[in-house]
Amino acid sequence: MSNPFRKQNRHPGEWIAEWSIRLIASASILVIFLIFVFVFREASSLFTSQNETPAPSTSSNGQPVSEMVPESYGGEPDVYNADVEEPTAAAAESGEEGAPGQFIYKPKNPKYPEIYNPASGLLPADIDELPEDHIAETEPEQRELFSNLTSTTWQPVGEVPKFGIVPLLIGTAKTTLIAILIGAPLGILAALYVAFFAKRWVREIVKPGIELLAGFPSVVIGFFCLVTVASFLQDVTGIPYRLNAIVGGIGLSLAVIPIVFSIAEDALSAVPRSLHEASLALGSTEWQTAYRVMLPAAAPGVFAAVLLGIGRAFGETMIAIMATGNAPLSTWSPIEPARTVAATIGSEMGEVVWGSEHYGVLFFLGVLLFVVSFSLNAITELYVKKRLIKRFQGQ
Repeated sequence: MSNPFRKQNRHPGEWIAEWSIRLIASASILVIFLIFVFVFREASSLFTSQNETPAPSTSSNGQPVSEMVPESYGGEPDVYNADVEEPTAAAAESGEEGAPGQFIYKPKNPKYPEIYNPASGLLPADIDELPEDHIAETEPEQRELFSNLTSTTWQPVGEVPKFGIVPLLIGTAKTTLIAILIGAPLGILAALYVAFFAKRWVREIVKPGIELLAGFPSVVIGFFCLVTVASFLQDVTGIPYRLNAIVGGIGLSLAVIPIVFSIAEDALSAVPRSLHEASLALGSTEWQTAYRVMLPAAAPGVFAAVLLGIGRAFGETMIAIMATGNAPLSTWSPIEPARTVAATIGSEMGEVVWGSEHYGVLFFLGVLLFVVSFSLNAITELYVKKRLIKRFQGQ
């Protein structure tokens, strides 16, 4: 027999609210999962398309595109395909450009366009006289996918596209390292001050103020670095490049500080106050208690804050686009411009041809971002925080 006093009479509104929360949460998880599947699927096309031979393009009537001849309109002759005669005397005297019968240059070698090639420094007339062996040597060669991705040149637009991700990884590593070296110490020291040294009214002002910085739009921080920080740094140091990895790292550190501060302050505040009081009772000063007792006790949480800051700096887009110079250079010098993986995706994805090799490479970079961010968050959640809980429990 059931106990009537333990029976819960649930209101229909509570039942509706509970199931609404379950459905919304399930839909959110499903959408995130589908986004990951979409990114991985688009990136996999980069590798699957290498073994496929594209079929020849045909028109609506079944004729191959390569054999199609452009039509002429308005009764004008087809100057691109018809044999052009020497200009007549009337056309030469009139001097009208493009007059019927006017001579149009056509190179003897059809492998070269009718334009000046700045790479070779030769005019079309000079190209006509080149020997066949030189022509074969100057023809670009297609590179394998792996050697192309591991090269040091990022030039997706060209006769032979080059998708070397090495300069992008170097630029990302440079800016992220500078951001952490600046943002992590400032965030940890600010957390120590707020947790143990600041007065109550100061804590109530400083903590929300720093956390409010996390809500600043990235474009505002990037614009601030572009206009103010870059000019100030160049005037003080005399660096030849106004936008460089240092300016980008400073901008990214402004986005890292709120994350490091919030998580580190929560970890320090979660340390039992008995440790603080015991240290003071043994004669330690407030500063000695803070950095010798409380900070080591909260070390896993502080380390988690630094890892999450690295993830934020690694995936930041707008600040990296506006403040780093956005130049893919394979150099570790912090005073030279850099380009990050996220900035490359953000600046080129809107103009890439759908389904092209460039399209697949950008999604491959997105997979790299996802793997790094997921790994950092997994380490933070599954290892660091677990160790923090065990330490607080005395295990």
